[in-house]
Amino acid sequence: MIRRLARDRIHESLRRFPVVGILGPRQVGKTTLAKAVAAEADRPVVYLDLERPSHVARLADPELYLEGIADALVVIDEVQRRPDLFPVLRSLVDDRRAPGRFLVLGSASPDLLRQSSESLAGRVAFHELTPLTIEEVGRTRENLERLWLRGGFPDSYLADDDAASLAWRRAFVATFLERDLAELGPRLPAERVRRFWQMTAHRHGQLWNASDLARGLGVTPPTVASYADLLVGAFMLRRLEPYHANVGKRLVKSPKLYLRDSGLLHALLGIAHRDDLLGHPIVGASWEGFLVEQVLALEPHTEACFYRTAAGAEIDLVLRQGTRAAWRAYEMKLTTSPRPARGFWSALEDLRVEEAVVLHAGSEAWPLRHDVVALPALQVSAS
Repeated sequence: MIRRLARDRIHESLRRFPVVGILGPRQVGKTTLAKAVAAEADRPVVYLDLERPSHVARLADPELYLEGIADALVVIDEVQRRPDLFPVLRSLVDDRRAPGRFLVLGSASPDLLRQSSESLAGRVAFHELTPLTIEEVGRTRENLERLWLRGGFPDSYLADDDAASLAWRRAFVATFLERDLAELGPRLPAERVRRFWQMTAHRHGQLWNASDLARGLGVTPPTVASYADLLVGAFMLRRLEPYHANVGKRLVKSPKLYLRDSGLLHALLGIAHRDDLLGHPIVGASWEGFLVEQVLALEPHTEACFYRTAAGAEIDLVLRQGTRAAWRAYEMKLTTSPRPARGFWSALEDLRVEEAVVLHAGSEAWPLRHDVVALPALQVSAS
């Protein structure tokens, strides 16, 4: 089994918090990870899957049932199906404050964090489980190319061949639209959401333009914005906000939108093989978005944004942390010999970041300046 980076962080949270949550899209490996964590617990484990009627029946009176297993680590899968459990968990935790009582797993739901944060404030620690990363699958050139093409959903990445992987991803998209969509909010037209998803795939990594997308779908800009909110909340899209600070420049104010999993991006665009990808107009933006996700999976507690001015200064990814306004910048280049444009150097002067990294497709690292390094994508790591 592939060891997930979040595993140690979840163990640490279970030693400190009464409730720990693992959030992420379906099929990303939450249940597998939770069972691996539970197998190392120093107490009995009770597993409840809220998609199984027999398990739901046990929670007909949740307070009575859960009080009876107070000494166990209780794993509750698909917790977004029972938001009424959150106040019960709060009451039980307040009656008996002990770390590691509940491990809750949530498939994407825009309301889940709001509901739980209101009920469990100060009692819960959340961890997002992303698709697989290069750190997790092994830092080889073959693994990097497979991960970029197929994406990081385990069943897609580990498929026997590219055709089987693509078939899995197409089935995932269909299931999301036919089943999961109904659980995420008001009734939405699946076909229209599918078209919106494909349109955002074609605009992957571009500035958000609600009016343009609305015209293409024949709906209003607020409707398009609601589709984007839903897919962002479902961990399907990433909305990367622009950098806002007083740097004396006219800054771009629109966010950029990326599909979070490169494999789903390629499936929506009909890209089946490596050669198809390398010859497709989306290839550069795909590489950029893929590396944005790799970096952010390793830096889960940072604020991420991009920087762009009206004059053309631009950096793909800027990380902010604590009191440091901008402490690290990343530029993504699909080449073995990156030469950042003048706008990159201008942006560095504007931001005065502590260090900058140019991630590229080659195999060697070298300094571009005393505070800027060209680094192979294979070597991307946490700071």
